Amino acid sequence: MNTLKYRTISANRDTVNKQWFIVDAEGEILGRLAAKVALVLRGKHKTDYTPHVDCGDNVIIINAEKVVLTGKKLTDKIYISHSGYPGGQKTTTPKDLFAKQPEKVIEKAIKGMLPKNRLGRELFRNLKIYVGSEHKHEAQQPAILDLNTIK
Repeated sequence: MNTLKYRTISANRDTVNKQWFIVDAEGEILGRLAAKVALVLRGKHKTDYTPHVDCGDNVIIINAEKVVLTGKKLTDKIYISHSGYPGGQKTTTPKDLFAKQPEKVIEKAIKGMLPKNRLGRELFRNLKIYVGSEHKHEAQQPAILDLNTIK
């Protein structure tokens, strides 16, 4: 009896094909940008996606200061951090964060969409965010990623 054997192909560190992409954040809505970039960092857009392996791509985001927040999120959204000491809770708004470090707003949004474990921390290292249109990764020859093509 001749039967077909179907096997699930699982990617590993050696078989993963990683690419470099560049995303222009000018005029993009923060949440939609973060969701699509997190999907690419995770590798879910690839056919050989494996949940426990870093099979995602490297992403460079430029023009981080030109991202858009809809509604009153710029003043009403609150980021909370705590030092661990009594009375050590600090709050800040995206408006204050944009004035000091515009790339931190995008970092916080994308990091919140990645897994909260070792794999998520490893995936986050594949993200590079720059204020302005200049970056230092020309040697990697990044391809331009159109976010409208990702579903």
